[in-house]
Amino acid sequence: MSVYAELAELLAQVTESLQAAGLWEGQSPPVEALASTEPFAVDQLSFSQWLQFIFLPRINKIVDAETPLPESCSIAPMAEEFFKAEPNIEAEKSSAMVTHLAAIDQLITQN
Repeated sequence: MSVYAELAELLAQVTESLQAAGLWEGQSPPVEALASTEPFAVDQLSFSQWLQFIFLPRINKIVDAETPLPESCSIAPMAEEFFKAEPNIEAEKSSAMVTHLAAIDQLITQN
């Protein structure tokens, strides 16, 4: 399986995990929030919003076009911190999300 196919599968799993955890939003945040230059857009978005509206679209675009991957990716540690602070999300669901994101980190870093 190509790295792009593996990434596509992992991205779909992250999407499913966001939906299962009740973190998938039906409406996009304002354009200004999406234009944040802060890491993970922490000044404008929650981590789950950043995943849904910034990270997933960007990486899906790379996967679809099979363009070069970023040199590194370290979103799993941020996910771990985010889910620690989210007591309303079942541990199993947050653990699955972190596992998928760690796999994405590893796949991007090794290529």
